[in-house]
Amino acid sequence: MTVSIKEIQQPISEEMGIFEGKFRSYMKTRVRLLNNILNYTLKRKGKQMRPILVFLSAGLHGEISEASYRGAALIELLHTATLVHDDVVDDSNYRRGFFSINALWKNKIAVLIGDYLLSRGLLLSIDHEDFHLLKIVSNAVKEMSEGELLQIEKARRLDITEDVYFEIIRQKTATLISACCAVGAASAGATKEVVDKMHEMGNKIGIAFQIKDDLFDYGTDEVGKPLGIDIKEKKMTLPLIYALENTSWLKRKEIILKIRLQSNNPKVVQEIIEFVRDSGGLEYATDVMNQYIKEANDILLSFPESSYRESIQQFIAFVTQRKK
Repeated sequence: MTVSIKEIQQPISEEMGIFEGKFRSYMKTRVRLLNNILNYTLKRKGKQMRPILVFLSAGLHGEISEASYRGAALIELLHTATLVHDDVVDDSNYRRGFFSINALWKNKIAVLIGDYLLSRGLLLSIDHEDFHLLKIVSNAVKEMSEGELLQIEKARRLDITEDVYFEIIRQKTATLISACCAVGAASAGATKEVVDKMHEMGNKIGIAFQIKDDLFDYGTDEVGKPLGIDIKEKKMTLPLIYALENTSWLKRKEIILKIRLQSNNPKVVQEIIEFVRDSGGLEYATDVMNQYIKEANDILLSFPESSYRESIQQFIAFVTQRKK
């Protein structure tokens, strides 16, 4: 049975309530247009998995402090800024089922909103001298940008190997989850060794999370993501990479040509999905995902038992059991 986010956040439910109020205050401004857009942004918040991880990681290693709240807010502010900018770059009109900011207020305002959120996060840390937390999160944002650019560079040639794939998803997805775990521990006064271990644990959780996301593309359930969307967007994910690396040179050339020239054809997309399934790509990716989950749990279980540790364990299980 899949554990719910509500169950996972049980040890920190009070802190999550307090965080919501604090986060609103961090975003406040005297500019009415800005306030209206920021209020709209707050209404569209998702599962809040990042603040949950920050607070659970802080509780695992000490007290949840004011620095923990600021660290969680810093991550949310910078992450939201990147999402706003992503929607502009991708010319996307929707985000989590709502109109994107650029769809409602156009690109110029959306870019400025992203810039504002970025500056609020930086100032929040600088004003309170949370330089150790700012360093962790700034590095994550740098890596996210590098990961996106590496994916764009490689997508043009459709020549992504497993090594490159893991580097892309480590930077694009795992680095922010790593930052949540590291920021939580650092905000509670953990040693550098512990902070580094938490960072590595987050890295493994994040990679598993992305592989699960890749697997949705080949499933049959409604998972909030259209079937074959990665293929249509010419994204080389682990199941496809494995299938291409374990077929004949001729078949590989044929499939890559179809992805390059016919990825908008539903019949061709279905054909590629069947090729990946028949090649054992889904089983391989699932095995790799489960290995990362095991390694994340091994790190977690090296820390003392507590309700926080149990909730992080549930979070790790949620990564592979979620339906979307």
